[in-house]
Amino acid sequence: MSVTGLKKRIRRAVGDWIIRKLHEFDYDLIKRKPRLSYPGEQRRFDYQRLHHVFDIPPGMVVLDVGGGHDPFPYATILSDFCLGDTSHRARPLVRDGRAFVVMDVQSIAMADKSVDFIYCSHTLEHVDDPVKACSEIMRVGKRGYIETPAFLSDCLFAWAGRTSHKWHVTGINGALAFFEYSERQKEGIRSEIWEKIIASQYHHPLQDVYYANLDLFNTMFSWKDRFQCVAFRLDGSIQTLGIDQGAGRDSHAGGNAAGREGRTMTRNPALPDPDRAYPLF
Repeated sequence: MSVTGLKKRIRRAVGDWIIRKLHEFDYDLIKRKPRLSYPGEQRRFDYQRLHHVFDIPPGMVVLDVGGGHDPFPYATILSDFCLGDTSHRARPLVRDGRAFVVMDVQSIAMADKSVDFIYCSHTLEHVDDPVKACSEIMRVGKRGYIETPAFLSDCLFAWAGRTSHKWHVTGINGALAFFEYSERQKEGIRSEIWEKIIASQYHHPLQDVYYANLDLFNTMFSWKDRFQCVAFRLDGSIQTLGIDQGAGRDSHAGGNAAGREGRTMTRNPALPDPDRAYPLF
């Protein structure tokens, strides 16, 4: 190797080492301006109202299910499944003087259709039985709004494993579909780089991208009276609510008890194991 070629290699190696060290200290060469202020940094409601008209007049009974550290401004009743610290909550529970109930969304101790509006934001991804939770929400509420992190969000932030998320959720044509996370999916991108960029005190173009597309980073779902849902578990079983697998009819029709509680189908042994490595060729 020539002297000139050796010098180039040394300069490149030194440059790469400096960049790695700068990144270790959360320093990005392109971020020198202070970060901007974005809707949703402090309260989810600030970005939710940009994508959804809540239409909640005064006098309505509004239940916030699992409000945690970020209660719904319109709620007249707040609720959470526990008062103490938990891995399911990123920050301390907020209690601001409004009526508060300790309860499990999978078993709501309220009368049928006794709540005008149910707000359930970033809660259902944590529960053991999302179909049962959805059944309870529909039983108690007349209409409502459900939001969960989308798979894209959990993957890039590598949140699922750290915050006890059990499901990634998709809304489609008036139905919610829950997919149980595999251990590999919970790990996400196995890096904190995305979270550091989005949370950085300095402006980065990806912050603009993220906050301008929160409707893609979250599953936003509005419903009235009732909706359909389905849960796909890692053991291959599929649990449904309000879905007739044979004819596409609402399985609640005619007071079908099985439809109200959810149907479970047996595992298909032909389904691949999501935690198993399969050869490409």
